Amino acid sequence: MEKRIIVALDFSSAETALNLVDSLDPKLCRLKIGKELYTACGPDLLKQIQGRGFEVFLDLKFHDIPNTVAKAVNVAGNMGVWMLNVHASGGRLMMEAARDALLEFGSQRPKLIAVTVLTSLAQVDLIQVGIDRSPEEQVSKLAFLTREAGLDGVVCSAAETPLLRAQLPKDFCLVTPGIRRASDAVGDQKRIVGPLEAVRSGSDYLVVGRPITQADSPNEALLEFNSAIASVS
Repeated sequence: MEKRIIVALDFSSAETALNLVDSLDPKLCRLKIGKELYTACGPDLLKQIQGRGFEVFLDLKFHDIPNTVAKAVNVAGNMGVWMLNVHASGGRLMMEAARDALLEFGSQRPKLIAVTVLTSLAQVDLIQVGIDRSPEEQVSKLAFLTREAGLDGVVCSAAETPLLRAQLPKDFCLVTPGIRRASDAVGDQKRIVGPLEAVRSGSDYLVVGRPITQADSPNEALLEFNSAIASVS
């Protein structure tokens, strides 16, 4: 079974993160380590999580000059992560440098994807930073740039996946955060959809945080998410 759910470990301590990890089945999901947890605990915790059988999406959203990003991406490759990401707004040269930094890993290289528009951003937020396009238009532009740079896919809202799936090749990976069931709190996400809708729209992987990590039984919540998308998995 393809593991399409990525559980976001949005914690600031190793103890809390590992307590959650130990309640999940590595056969049912992958895990995401982002800036908060990585800053608090570093690569040692990543290794502990990998040692428990989980594949890791290292969500650090590298965005810097091409040489700096390439070096950081190469280090992540040596950590054996399953997936990592950069910001597409860093430009084509930066993304190409990141891609080339992983060539030495051959068939074992991590998936490399790019962030298009953060799911916390709406139209008004883009206008404030000088972007006149709608979120959908900006996502599409950056997704095409990412494809041209030779990356494996993008992070996008499921609201944009139907458009991207129609425009881009099937093997171009779409990773979707902001996934919520009807009963879940929205939190700080502005462009969200449910798990079944996301997969039907073309999302390959769904990033889920609080609906699983703050559930009374995280593994039961994980099973519910997997069950919701089983018909199209």
